[in-house]
Amino acid sequence: MLRKKANGVARGPRMSSHLAEFGNGAVDRRTFLKRSGLAIGGGAAITGLSGGMVTKAQAQTTGTGASGVDIKKSVCTHCSVGCTVLAEVQDGVWIGQEPGFDSPFNLGAHCAKGASVREHAHGERRLKYPMKLVGGKWERMSWDDAINEIGDKMTAVRDSAGPDSVYWLGSAKHSNEQAYLFRKFAAYWGSNNVDHQARICHSTTVAGVANTWGYGAMTNSYNDIHNSKAIFLIGGNPAEAHPVSMMHLLKTKEENNAPLIVLDPRFTRTAAHADEYVRFRPGTDVALVWGILWHIFDNGWEDQEFIRQRVWGMDQIRTEVAKWTPEETERVTGVPGSQLKRVARLMVDNRPGTVIWCMGGTQHTTGNNNTRAYCVLQLALGNMGKAGGGTNIFRGHDNVQGATDLGVLADTLPGYYGLTAGAWGHWARVWEEDLDWLKGRFATMKGKDGKDKPMMNESGIPVSRWIDGVLEKKENLEQPDNTKIMVFWGHAPNSQTRLPEMQKAMGMLDTLVVVDPYPTMTAVLQDRTDGVYLLPASTQFETSGSVTASNRSLQWREKVVEPLFESLPDHVIMHKFAEKFGFADRMFRNIKVENGEPVVEDITREFNRGMWTIGYTGQSPERLKSHMANQYTFDKTTLRAVGGPNDGDFYGLPWPSWGTPEMNHPGSANLYDTSIPVAKGGMGFRARFGVERNGENLLAEGSWPVGSEIEDGYPEFTYEMLKQLGWDSDLTPYEKRMIEYIAGLATERPKVDEEVGETSQTGDIPSDYDKKIGGVNWKTDLSGGIQRVAIKHGCAPYGNAKARAVVWTFPDPVPIHREPLYTPRRDLVADYPTYEDKTFWRVPTAYASIQKNDYSSDFPLIMTSGRLVEYEGGGDETRSNPWLAELQQDMFVEINPSDANNLGIRDREAVWLHSPEGGKIKVMAMVTERVGRGVIFTPFHFGGYFQGNDLRSKYPEGADPYVLGEACNTAQTYGYDSVTQMQETKTTLCRIERA
Repeated sequence: MLRKKANGVARGPRMSSHLAEFGNGAVDRRTFLKRSGLAIGGGAAITGLSGGMVTKAQAQTTGTGASGVDIKKSVCTHCSVGCTVLAEVQDGVWIGQEPGFDSPFNLGAHCAKGASVREHAHGERRLKYPMKLVGGKWERMSWDDAINEIGDKMTAVRDSAGPDSVYWLGSAKHSNEQAYLFRKFAAYWGSNNVDHQARICHSTTVAGVANTWGYGAMTNSYNDIHNSKAIFLIGGNPAEAHPVSMMHLLKTKEENNAPLIVLDPRFTRTAAHADEYVRFRPGTDVALVWGILWHIFDNGWEDQEFIRQRVWGMDQIRTEVAKWTPEETERVTGVPGSQLKRVARLMVDNRPGTVIWCMGGTQHTTGNNNTRAYCVLQLALGNMGKAGGGTNIFRGHDNVQGATDLGVLADTLPGYYGLTAGAWGHWARVWEEDLDWLKGRFATMKGKDGKDKPMMNESGIPVSRWIDGVLEKKENLEQPDNTKIMVFWGHAPNSQTRLPEMQKAMGMLDTLVVVDPYPTMTAVLQDRTDGVYLLPASTQFETSGSVTASNRSLQWREKVVEPLFESLPDHVIMHKFAEKFGFADRMFRNIKVENGEPVVEDITREFNRGMWTIGYTGQSPERLKSHMANQYTFDKTTLRAVGGPNDGDFYGLPWPSWGTPEMNHPGSANLYDTSIPVAKGGMGFRARFGVERNGENLLAEGSWPVGSEIEDGYPEFTYEMLKQLGWDSDLTPYEKRMIEYIAGLATERPKVDEEVGETSQTGDIPSDYDKKIGGVNWKTDLSGGIQRVAIKHGCAPYGNAKARAVVWTFPDPVPIHREPLYTPRRDLVADYPTYEDKTFWRVPTAYASIQKNDYSSDFPLIMTSGRLVEYEGGGDETRSNPWLAELQQDMFVEINPSDANNLGIRDREAVWLHSPEGGKIKVMAMVTERVGRGVIFTPFHFGGYFQGNDLRSKYPEGADPYVLGEACNTAQTYGYDSVTQMQETKTTLCRIERA
């Protein structure tokens, strides 16, 4: 039986007859995996279990075997590794599963979460039908009534306060197709108040990395780490957060004798494998990296030729790094200079090395500085654009990469097109929509200068700050009115900071809507008696579509089972809302809808027609399905198919897969690799920052992709550039006509299969013809012709430039150390102060006004947080899984023995953890040396308790998770990144007392 660490117990059957097999005590991970049939390649199977346990599938190929069992290929719905799940389905029932042995990513492995995903789909704790809160009680309702009631409330708010007063919070759990549709839906609703989990996990990565060398994504892959000669891992714990990825790291460590260097304030399960473990003070990443670079520069160990050819601004970096002597670095970070010199030597002597990070580096007020510092380290070592090098950024959710790429963000459209007039014009052409009609959907407000400000072109409120959209006075917001309706669509509120204030904000809303397979903590955190709706979304195993792994590879999920209970797939629910609001015919004009469900493949093809910026254009459904069906043909290190129907392709066509699907571009396994032709996945750094800065050249010098006909740096391609090079004659008549159409020189949109002449122009050519057509570029050319012709001549469509070590558009052009807002080191504040308070992303944001207060005497411990292997995200799904719930039943705080003894706290005692902002949590103490003196650690997957109160009774009947616990973010404090509004969760202050 499961033990509940709560006053109440989960209501409903718990499969106790099966769980009894595990005995009365908690089961450790090794025992769980062994009994799941995963030990020694998954050969041993448990029989007779009706739960989520793994069994050995008898058939190895998709289709119906002699036993009448279909094998459906899907992808695990947890972290970003992208593990293949083979589901055994009989008579429409999912009866068992095994890991995909042919998958290049998981190679027949699963972690505990992956091994139990069947229970996610069949979970008895799921929401089963739409519900609403009436008089403090949950009442069942029909889908039609729910959509009508919610829609009427939204329409009323739209009419009275404007479209920005409804916040559409999307999800990293959407498929690519659903994510794209969600962002398109928000556009048709008329608001940029749309965002998802990437804001609070890797937005600082995207901003920092994209502004360094062009694209804000993992540059290589888990598999390419096999080629690394050294592994530098900072702010990540893949052994728990991405367990299957650890298999790739350990392979490298063993086969290449590659040193594993782990830099983390906490001695994690990953650090236990390290050759060199560096414990440093939380929040000092920039100082730490500059301390390492000090030794590299001091000894002349940098790659000077690489820097000369492919890096701009390194001299300014040198000036800042010179300040970080071993003595100063130790004063700030706590790490001796001798150890950092040893780390520097390991990286220098073992090139190429890879740099890996996760949320330990991103979730800071200086998160963008941290990620850029990591990038600069790799540039200095010359480790970019080569196998075994790069920055391998491990993403958290299964499709957080794809949902970000597809634009579920407050500041971009799909493909990172931004919110400029040109970006909206591009997507209006893709959607074949009247741009003026779209503009009319958005509000306009008076700016501070008294001029009209179209909200269509303004970034929305990020999810990290949605509560301030409710709580702030209207006059302090840079939008027409406060947020009045909040839609949590696949998002756990306990994954965000400042939960006491969130509870207050939830109570002030007109309406609160949850769309999720589980009720999430939203259902019980708010203290309301009405105005809350719960809509049951299907899981990703009950639909089909593509999902993008952390390495940018797309994989196609087959539908395993039909939607269970009364749940509906996300894209079906979106269509229902679009019908309610009267724009379904426009929004789905090029997407077929069958029995109320938009055809997923049509959605894929639509975003293929628009996402030229990042090369989401070559991955047709047919190509992706073929890759999944022929996984065994792909090399497990290079990811390139060796023979077979996909010969030469990289697995999953990692973006950019340039041009149209008919071009058959293989995808790009390693970004910025000039050692292979562009047509086979090579490229230089992206030219997105201009051609010069202060008279200095920003384009590559003496470096270009193999086979390029331009043997030097060059800017991004436009039609004018093709003409100057004499390559415009390579365009087909259709491509030329489409370019003219985009330039506004043709009224009729050409079709691919129609007969077209060389040009649409007849009679006198307009005087501005050359100017208009010349400005059409590789990002807006819907024909793909400019990309095709550039690649034909060996060139990358986005140009060939230098990486930018200095980002002059950011608050700190050169990354610098700034003390956390809640710092225990008051002696360092004068030397390394935070920013001045400012308003951006529509909301006022405090920095200096918080840091000026000294909380360190009353709150002496540094609080940080992170993941556990058993649970994921807010934990509602995984804590509702009986197999995982058995493994970890207590929310806890890790505290060093010295601190515990000074406080009179013993292991496993209950303690109160207090925050400087008034929040508090009651948790179990785990006394351990994993954390250093003065630092405590808490996991962030728990919910269902709030400041000591058990909220189990507030869940709908039968939908309460098996395990409840305090959310650590109840005690986390204010703090946001200076560029992206990323929340600070890794370094604040707290006080711990015996309960």
